[in-house]
Amino acid sequence: MDKLGLKRDIDLALHLPLRYDDETRITPIAQAREGEPVQVEGVVQEARIELRPRRQLVVRLADASGVLVLRFLNFYPSHQKALAAGARVRVRGEPRGGFFGREMVHPQFKAVDEGTPLATALTPVYPTSAQLPQAYLRKAVASALARAPLQELLPAELLPPGLPPLREALQWLHHPPPDAALPALEDRSHPAWQRLKFEELLAQQLSQLAAQRERARLAAPALQARRGGLHERLLATLPFGLTEAQRRVSEEIAQDLGRTQPMHRLLQGDVGAGKTVVAALAAAVAIDAGWQCALMAPTEILAEQHFAKLVQWLEPLVQQDHGGVAWLTGSRKGRARRQMVERVASGEATLVVGTHAVIEQDVHFAKLGLAIIDEQHRFGVAQRLALLHKLSGQQLEPHLLMMTATPIPRTLAMTYFADLALSTIDQLPPGRTPVLTKVFDDARRPQVIARIADEVAQGRQVYWVCPLIEESEKLDLQNATETHQQLSAALPGVMVGLLHGRMPAAEKSAVMALFKGGEMAVLVATTVIEVGVDVPNASLMVIEHAERFGLSQLHQLRGRVGRGATASVCVLLYAGPLSPTAKDRLRAMADTTDGFEIARRDLEIRGPGEFMGARQSGEALLRFADLAEDAPLLQHARRIAPLLLAQHPGAARAHVARWLDTRADFMKA
Repeated sequence: MDKLGLKRDIDLALHLPLRYDDETRITPIAQAREGEPVQVEGVVQEARIELRPRRQLVVRLADASGVLVLRFLNFYPSHQKALAAGARVRVRGEPRGGFFGREMVHPQFKAVDEGTPLATALTPVYPTSAQLPQAYLRKAVASALARAPLQELLPAELLPPGLPPLREALQWLHHPPPDAALPALEDRSHPAWQRLKFEELLAQQLSQLAAQRERARLAAPALQARRGGLHERLLATLPFGLTEAQRRVSEEIAQDLGRTQPMHRLLQGDVGAGKTVVAALAAAVAIDAGWQCALMAPTEILAEQHFAKLVQWLEPLVQQDHGGVAWLTGSRKGRARRQMVERVASGEATLVVGTHAVIEQDVHFAKLGLAIIDEQHRFGVAQRLALLHKLSGQQLEPHLLMMTATPIPRTLAMTYFADLALSTIDQLPPGRTPVLTKVFDDARRPQVIARIADEVAQGRQVYWVCPLIEESEKLDLQNATETHQQLSAALPGVMVGLLHGRMPAAEKSAVMALFKGGEMAVLVATTVIEVGVDVPNASLMVIEHAERFGLSQLHQLRGRVGRGATASVCVLLYAGPLSPTAKDRLRAMADTTDGFEIARRDLEIRGPGEFMGARQSGEALLRFADLAEDAPLLQHARRIAPLLLAQHPGAARAHVARWLDTRADFMKA
């Protein structure tokens, strides 16, 4: 039960059925239709074990209208005993045509007496694990439903009109009457479903609002940008000017940093919009005010590549008066790591750049004023919380800036990110060229390789990306190695590199240096190059098995080309047959290069939990409500959440505790 998160009575009461079996009626065997689930009742005429083609138990069941064969490929002595000749049984399953007439394979069955009463409500089928039988779970849910504190917490005038009381709604959903409209149950449009969705959305809104108000009561260091300070010196040394959008968001962030309450801001901008320089300016303000700044990125290559520019810009300025830069990544071990950790703890290092290593237990900050998390959706919510908790030892809370190249659709901004200030860089720097996207079947690989040869002949560079999925990591690495060999053979005299996550850090850096320096023309890589790599001369991106990538990941990868003045192409190679979801993803990539439109479609395809990185935390953040379908309920919840907190604070707290329990923390990350 713990594995399913079913610890309290209310958890069981909110553990809703996946589907329902109709055990309220008996269908005569002769009237049972093929492929439709039915319940029949009859007497066993014969039960025998057959050995061909494999050992199986075959039972002939008869009622007044006809005969049905029951076939069990896995069976136990208890099956044989219950299905002995002469036994009366009630059986549920889908009939199908068999060699010896109609049959059911592995149906559910139970021994009954003649006249045993039928169920009076549809039978719930719950999500469960192998160790937890349905019968046990049904009993546990039924008794928890009777005990759970389901009293009405919300004043009736604040509820949307026409919704039933919570206890009534749950009773109906767990045990719907035989005449319940199954379509309304399945599409979740029934008022009982609407009540649950509203309750969940309201709990989520209250949690966000409470987190926002709680944060407003905390104190943070006021990091004032001073005239002639580090950030102005940085602006003067940059080899380019800021876009209007970059100036606007930098100003928003600077204003937040100057306040005495912690900033909690999300900076979003499409791939290549120039978020790194905005982060550098924010870091400069914090360091100039005498505080430390920590930058956390999801992968080592990103930490090194993405922030190489940032360190290149800041380090000369920081080292003059403000200490230095510390690197904390997984590959830095032993004495080198200890020295870095000591420099961070003493405050000597004012800029700390790294991966998850930044949140490890032995890392302590002397005076952390600003934490910047890049590609925040790539971290599990739990990891983002670990960073916040790490900072809670000091009396003042640090400011928090999260960055994402996956723009946040409006419905998500209104829910999961409701407690965040949102800054958007909605303008690309000059010189970025649109990328043309083409979708090809894998059979056209030879043509793609011929195109690579053309690009290389013109002095351009090419990425070839192979997928890397944990479950099939060995196969995927083998695939990347084979692709590398195939391209090396097809392109004689051309340097073709290979880059994957299992290579030592020094080897990865060497490969990337060759590619960035232009000596290596083709780079075969797993998704370690997804973000942060900037090679303006790269004009072609080939993504192999594109059907295995998520939409935002494909968009991120595509953003690695088109960074110079040359027209660039992204080729998506797929191996059929494609699932409907994969078709939707590839179609979206071919249709648009707009990150906001990509994000909207991604949310439609994947749902919010996975979109946010919540999946990594093991928590589905919205179990019942659907952001696309339930916008009116969301609007209502947003409208009444402040009223409830102001006028009925006790009811608001009880409502959040009922619904979110330990997950309330996840809403704050």
